[in-house]
Amino acid sequence: MPRREPRVPSPDAAVYVISVAAELSGLHPQTLRSYERMGLIMPGRTGGGGRRYSHRDIELLREIASLTAGGVGIEGVRRILELEHQVAALQARNEELRADLAATREALRGAISSATTRRTGPNKLPALREPTPGSAVVVWRRDTGR
Repeated sequence: MPRREPRVPSPDAAVYVISVAAELSGLHPQTLRSYERMGLIMPGRTGGGGRRYSHRDIELLREIASLTAGGVGIEGVRRILELEHQVAALQARNEELRADLAATREALRGAISSATTRRTGPNKLPALREPTPGSAVVVWRRDTGR
């Protein structure tokens, strides 16, 4: 019979009870409850109302503990977490835009190559040139409702 690999929960799966989360994060269970009341952490809940923490929650608790141990106040921690969230969202958006630009360049190359096979010489469209440091390309799109 083939051996099955143990199933590892996703980082967002709420699997740890509060006592385990407290031990893994190095914090007291009451501190975890306080952080929840302050809105710094939002653990999952069981049908009976028990808290369940994910691996991502544990990492966040460790980060909060590290910041507070370094002298950052709770409002400072809240602001740092908000800024980290904004940075992550902007990085994701930047990657989306890079992918859109690459797809647009590829589509333009395809459209132009089929229309200009008779012509020789380098393509002068800026959107088709590979970017160089300090260069910029503006891509105009119709509003798609996003």
